[in-house]
Amino acid sequence: MNESHASDYTIRYAALPFLYWGAFCAIVSYCSFYLLSIGLSNAVIGVIIACSGVVSVLFQPMVAGYADRTESISLKYIILIVIVLQILGFAMLFLLHDSPAVVSGIIYGCEICLHQINTPLINALGTETLNQGRKLNYGAARAFGSIGYALIAYILGMITVRRPSSSVLLAAIILLLLLALCTLLFPFEKVRNSANFTSQKAVTGLEFFRSYTRFTGVLVGCIGIYIGHVLINNFTLQIVQSKGGSTAQMGTAQAIASIFELPVMFCFGYMLKKYHAKTWMKISGIFFSLKIIATYLAPDMTVFYGIQFFQLFGWALISVASVFYINSVMRDADKIKGQAYFTMTYTLGTVVGSLIGGALLDAFSASAMLVFGSIVSTVGTVIILIFA
Repeated sequence: MNESHASDYTIRYAALPFLYWGAFCAIVSYCSFYLLSIGLSNAVIGVIIACSGVVSVLFQPMVAGYADRTESISLKYIILIVIVLQILGFAMLFLLHDSPAVVSGIIYGCEICLHQINTPLINALGTETLNQGRKLNYGAARAFGSIGYALIAYILGMITVRRPSSSVLLAAIILLLLLALCTLLFPFEKVRNSANFTSQKAVTGLEFFRSYTRFTGVLVGCIGIYIGHVLINNFTLQIVQSKGGSTAQMGTAQAIASIFELPVMFCFGYMLKKYHAKTWMKISGIFFSLKIIATYLAPDMTVFYGIQFFQLFGWALISVASVFYINSVMRDADKIKGQAYFTMTYTLGTVVGSLIGGALLDAFSASAMLVFGSIVSTVGTVIILIFA
């Protein structure tokens, strides 16, 4: 691979999180909108999201473990394979729109699963580029993920007021096609003769958790804060409706939250010089809990818009701090697995949050769901403060 300027690598990599998180918005954040429109209940939607999470939890470490091997294909080609499978699935949903609701729900669940599998791989593609000595501003590149999410959230918020739910499927297909193209063009080659890789023995399964005990504690805490985060993200429509809002206002709130993420991401390189990534991990845990508590207390949409400020040091901070934190505490032979295990905490949070959130919505209300999320998130924050 030829050496390139810092801006070249940053811009080329920035296209990946921009499109990936834009697609995440369409696929995951508008999941409830699409599945409700085809006749599924909140509880069934929760089960579908949870099942997709369970499957991805099984596959994430397997795929990451394969990617860590010196004999595996290049990381970017693994990402491409997953994207192609997603495109085929969404094309099937788009063309077979008259299929039974349960069948469509199962296919959609597979799509969520595949997208979650790619999360640690795309993060690892950026850190592996850095580890190879290439110049890349990861924080700035990751900020484009928030820009992509904000843009798609706002556009879909406007479109879904007037258009059918198939617009979500079409948006996902277009974004995934562009993501596949940009991944293919990204200048990354797998290093197969690194001295670090040849001298280190990778650890797997329980051995991994015994080798990284404090990191394991952080993982447990993150499951707690992510449960609260998932309740807000996956059931945003229901929360917004409980405060008198519409799908258009849901898109606006999501766009505002994404915009608040930008300052931290663009400035994280400077922030990392001031304090270690573990400190920023602790701060992010606190803001996750503050956001869901404030969401519960918000009386209307005006206050709900203002609450999106907590995204600044919550999701925005952990999405970049966690990548550097893992890169600093893992040996080279375990770094992609470390990213995968961290992503698994979000997936497990999705499983628990979706099952319980859907059930609480059907049985009680959005407020009851947010009370549960506030308690679990606070416990998770305390655990992170202890172990990070």
